[in-house]
Amino acid sequence: MPRAQAIALEEHFAHPEFAARFGVAGPVDALTGPLESRLPDMDAAGIEIQVLSHAPGAAQSLPADEACSWSERINDHLAAAIGGNARFAGFASLPMTAPEAAARELARTVETLGFRGAMLHGLTNGAFPDDESHFSLYAEAERLGVPIYLHPSFPHPAVMQAYYADWTERFPMFGMAAAGFTAETMVIAIRMMLGRIPELFPKLQLILGHMGEAIPFLLERIDESLARNNGGQRFFRERFLRHFHITTSGNFSDAALICALSEMGADRIMFSVDWPYVANRAGRDWIDAAPLNEQQRLLILNGNARRVLRLP
Repeated sequence: MPRAQAIALEEHFAHPEFAARFGVAGPVDALTGPLESRLPDMDAAGIEIQVLSHAPGAAQSLPADEACSWSERINDHLAAAIGGNARFAGFASLPMTAPEAAARELARTVETLGFRGAMLHGLTNGAFPDDESHFSLYAEAERLGVPIYLHPSFPHPAVMQAYYADWTERFPMFGMAAAGFTAETMVIAIRMMLGRIPELFPKLQLILGHMGEAIPFLLERIDESLARNNGGQRFFRERFLRHFHITTSGNFSDAALICALSEMGADRIMFSVDWPYVANRAGRDWIDAAPLNEQQRLLILNGNARRVLRLP
C-alpha cells in the first residue's frame, strides 16, 4: 500500500533582509534558503506540502508603519518563493500594531496571493490576542473562511523575569519550548474563549501547535473550574472544541496524542513538524508508528488540513 502523504502546517521560513536586520530564532541558512532545497528531505519523510509561516521574530510588533511595510514585504517574498509550486502554501504575517491594516493584509494575502490563513506570535507589545482591537482581524478571517494559527512567542518580559530568569543561563529552553512557550500560549488560548469572541465570530477557526499547548490534558479541569464562576454552567469545552484545531508540531508523544484523541477526536488534530527546529523524519516516523487506526491516521496526516485550509 502506498505511503500516505502528509501536510505539515507549522513549518517556517524567514525573509533574508528581515532576518539580517532584526534577527530570527533558529538556523538562519535553513530558514532563508530556497524552498526547492527542502524538497529532498520532504520527499524522504513523505511530506507532500509544507504550509509556511515566518519564523518567530516576525513583524507583528514593530511600530505600525514599519510593521505594515515589513509584513507586506514578507508576504510578497513568500508568495514569490512559492511561485505556484503546489508543494508549498502560506500563512500570512500581519502587522498587529495596526489592527485594521492587519485585517486588510489578511484579505490581500488570501484573495490575491492565495494564502491559507495567518499566524500570530504571542502578545503584541503586551496586548493579548483577545483584545478588542483585534476583532476586525477575526471578522475578516471568518468572512474569508481561513484559520488563525496562535504560535508561541516569548512570555511577557515581567513573566520571564519572575518565573524563568534565574534558570535562563543554565536551561535557556526553560522559558521557551520546555515551559514558557506552552504556558504563555495556553493562557492566550483560554482567554480567547472567555469573552465575546465565540459569540461574535461563531465560525472563526483557530489552531494551536504542540498538541494543543497542554489544554487537551487540562480540558476537564479548566471547564469545571470556570463553571464555578458561571453559575455552575459549563461552557469552555464546547467553545474550545468548536473553535480550535491542534497540530502535532514538536510534540511527538503517544500519550499526548491519545489524550487529544479522547478529548477532541481525530477530526480536530493535524500533522505538523515545526521545521527546521524539529526534523521532518522524526515527526513522520512517529506518526507512522502511533497508536491510530488508518482512518484516524489519514485524517491527521492530510484530510483535516485539506478541509480546514481548503487545499486541493
